[in-house]
Amino acid sequence: MIDLHGQAGLPYINRGVYTGSYQGMRYRMCKKTEEGEEAYLEAVIYPEPYCFEATPEEKKQFHKFPFTEDGFTEAIHWLNEEYERQREYWEKNERI
Repeated sequence: MIDLHGQAGLPYINRGVYTGSYQGMRYRMCKKTEEGEEAYLEAVIYPEPYCFEATPEEKKQFHKFPFTEDGFTEAIHWLNEEYERQREYWEKNERI
């Protein structure tokens, strides 16, 4: 189970990009701002073995969350839900 409380948080993500992986699933979280919108937390999941930049766009799954503590908690919950929902996919892509 992915639990980022204590490791990352909004202050960290506010300054940069947070990346990690869990049993074949890589993830990335960052703050995004689009013109005319409030800042939001973008969470992306994609399969190993490649980094975000080297992974084809069609293999990435994006989701937006409010840039709040509740949004951060929702993002972690989403990461765990998607891992469980697609477990076979992630495990077959797992690289050691």
